[in-house]
Amino acid sequence: MTVTGANIVELDRIAVNEALRVVELARSADWERDTPCAGWNLRRLVAHMTAQHHGFAAAAHGAGLEAAHWQEPQDMSEPARVHRVAATAVLAAFAEPASTEREFALPELGGSFPGRQAVRFHFIDYVVHAWDVAAALGTGLELSDDVLDAALATARLVPTDPARRGPGNAFAPALDVSAGSNPLEETLRLLGREPHRWPVRS
Repeated sequence: MTVTGANIVELDRIAVNEALRVVELARSADWERDTPCAGWNLRRLVAHMTAQHHGFAAAAHGAGLEAAHWQEPQDMSEPARVHRVAATAVLAAFAEPASTEREFALPELGGSFPGRQAVRFHFIDYVVHAWDVAAALGTGLELSDDVLDAALATARLVPTDPARRGPGNAFAPALDVSAGSNPLEETLRLLGREPHRWPVRS
């Protein structure tokens, strides 16, 4: 699936729904599991995902500069529930007519961006975060080849400038990509993840 302004909202919806699916696989004993996000257990990762959904939804409505929208929830006693509320909000915001034609203020990324580009940022983030959750749980992702191809096309556009990678930034430094890597593996390695360290359990 090629990434265009016309279909980026649909690509994002697919990625967010897959993240919802894997988050809701977690059971009470799973929330303290380590994740590919260094220093974050699964509960903290889902809190971050929840905050990002609320922040992007606010940005779609012209309120992205209000810091309160980007704060992680105080109460994460029911992580899957609070995450679903946030995911529902961002999907509804992006589905509004002409949402991709608006300007989104994204303070964590240092400015304002056309809605089409902002939704693309959210899309690649949720392909990767869906994998982060799946990896922590030892399960696989269910994303079509078209979606994974679109994710790879997006990952190849993410700047590799060291000043924009590493601690405090959205992604870790890019890793070398082995010959024969599939689109998901290449996407993950371009964005600093090491998929071989998180095998799917049989």
